[in-house]
Amino acid sequence: MRIAAADALAEARGLRRGQGLADARAAHPDLDIVPADAAADRRLLTALADWCDRYTPLVALDAPDGLYLDISGCAHLFGGEHGLLSDLLARLYDQGLAAQAAVAATPGAAWASARHAGGALIIETGAEAPALAPFPLAALRLDGGTLAGLAKVGLKTVSQLADAPRAPLTRRFGRQCVLRLDQALGRVREAISPRLPVAALTAERRFAEPVGRTEDVEQVLYMLARRLKPDLERRGIGARVLEYALFRVDGAVQRLCVGASRPVRDPETVVKLFRERMHAAGDTLDAGYGFDVLRLSVLETGALDDAQGDFSAGSDDGGVDVAVLLDRIAARLGDDGAGHPVRRLVAAESHVPERAETLEPADVNILPAKQDTAPSSTPRPARLLRQPEPVEVVAGVPEGPPARFRWRRALYQVARAEGPERIGGEWWGDHAPEDRMPVPRDYYRVEDAEGRRYWLFRRGLYGIAGGSEPQWFMHGLFA
Repeated sequence: MRIAAADALAEARGLRRGQGLADARAAHPDLDIVPADAAADRRLLTALADWCDRYTPLVALDAPDGLYLDISGCAHLFGGEHGLLSDLLARLYDQGLAAQAAVAATPGAAWASARHAGGALIIETGAEAPALAPFPLAALRLDGGTLAGLAKVGLKTVSQLADAPRAPLTRRFGRQCVLRLDQALGRVREAISPRLPVAALTAERRFAEPVGRTEDVEQVLYMLARRLKPDLERRGIGARVLEYALFRVDGAVQRLCVGASRPVRDPETVVKLFRERMHAAGDTLDAGYGFDVLRLSVLETGALDDAQGDFSAGSDDGGVDVAVLLDRIAARLGDDGAGHPVRRLVAAESHVPERAETLEPADVNILPAKQDTAPSSTPRPARLLRQPEPVEVVAGVPEGPPARFRWRRALYQVARAEGPERIGGEWWGDHAPEDRMPVPRDYYRVEDAEGRRYWLFRRGLYGIAGGSEPQWFMHGLFA
């Protein structure tokens, strides 16, 4: 058992990370010990990264205890780098979190300064070498073995490593120590990987006084959608996926995401979609003490050409209305992880009844094209079972209709019967073995003594040498 983290008071008593817990307790019996929870630390770090989106959309995790924020082009929104740094640390302190931060032109220099400068530090571009010179080599993110080897040859600070010959260092300790030094000083470019994709377009509103009423949230949403519309028009695109991020003053972030079947940029349509999403969120959308930052982002786009309206009756407004309706239903139902929650039946190339139609998302090709094919001369049941269910049938041999049958432990007496209608098996494609074999099905439409009508079929034929006994199945119910 070793110390994984210690507060300022513990460090003042001489305790440090990695120290054995037994030794620490022997020196300080009054220690307050809390078991480490790596999963909880990870959740907290992820929540902080989500909250830091208020400063920049480019936030990367530096587990287990750090974050990278790329604030290029964002600092002026907070009065410069000093203003952003002060605001960040003050808000974290108000939330009960002790944090150290630094601003530099390279990730390596910022990492070193945040952990070893002892306070908020801003390093100007080109001043990395003198600023990092007094730091220990641990500030360069070197592994323990490399640090121990460098200490044995008398190298303990960044300035000593920078002045040492590079070729012998590389031969003895590998390229890592030289690479980390060059990354920190800006000689080698180092990229950070944001945890979330960058939105194509974003509009946000900040408030000195938080807002919490649903009406205010929708009004701000409408204003942000109006602000995004000209940019979408100039690019000839519309939004397919939008996200509405609501930043609470206590640090919690709530995100609402909606999708559109067709690209949209009309502010009223955007508000309608998010209104359904907010209704679906219900009590989970908690304003708490209010939201001080609201942001609307376009995550995915699609081509949307401007069209001139006319007075003809052949306009496509009906298709647009259906698309908006489906989008609002999808926003209300939410995403269950299986794709678009609204689906429609699409004809498939199969004459086997249970495979003749498939369910596809209703977010594309909303209105199916009109087909000139004539309806089937043989009626089909209004309700088709997902899979045919076996039944016990008394029928004449070899091709007589059912006289009575037992289905789901109930006995039915057949009063009338029509058929058979023969459907052959499919020997092609990726089907089950019994469906690939050319075994025909003979379908019968039967009516019992109570007037209820059923769709039964017999798979297989009687009198075939070496063949299995035919089986009967229930496949559908007529209205």
